[in-house]
Amino acid sequence: MFLTLPTLLTWARIVAIPLIVGVFYLDIAPGHQNLFATSLFVLVALTDWLDGYLARKLNQTSSFGAFLDPVADKFLVCAALLILLELGRVNALVALVIIGREIAISALREWMAQIGASRSVAVHMVGKLKTTVQMVAIPFLLYDGRLFGLIPTRVWGTWLILAAVVLTIWSMVYYLQKAVPEIRAKAR
Repeated sequence: MFLTLPTLLTWARIVAIPLIVGVFYLDIAPGHQNLFATSLFVLVALTDWLDGYLARKLNQTSSFGAFLDPVADKFLVCAALLILLELGRVNALVALVIIGREIAISALREWMAQIGASRSVAVHMVGKLKTTVQMVAIPFLLYDGRLFGLIPTRVWGTWLILAAVVLTIWSMVYYLQKAVPEIRAKAR
């Protein structure tokens, strides 16, 4: 369970977070920090897809893996947002909404599991879309330059992260709407 290939990839995602942060604080790759951090983030983010694929393909799914995978994603996104906030590439309100939603929905899922209603807050397409948009916006903002000499990544990253905020709020409202009837039913 702890040492399957999919779980090791998830652990690698967590271990890589200090490396991404360190790029900006330890003067790794001077003059190329943005490119290095972006490349590392993209590589690490791709392991999210790969570990899920391998878990299903190799029949190595586990409760522990199902727990650890979203935790790794949340750590990765929150760390990247805090870096971007410090670098002045993302607004504090944007970071607060996204990080706050992650904490609130994680707590809601925990509560729903305790009352035996975890299916009502199972991952939905709007949550997956939110994650996808975040995972595209963050590398654009980390790169902060012209991609292929053409694409202004800060502009595109800013629009995408704002779209992610809208999806973040939408998904939170969706999950709360699904949870409230269950909570009311259990309170009786």
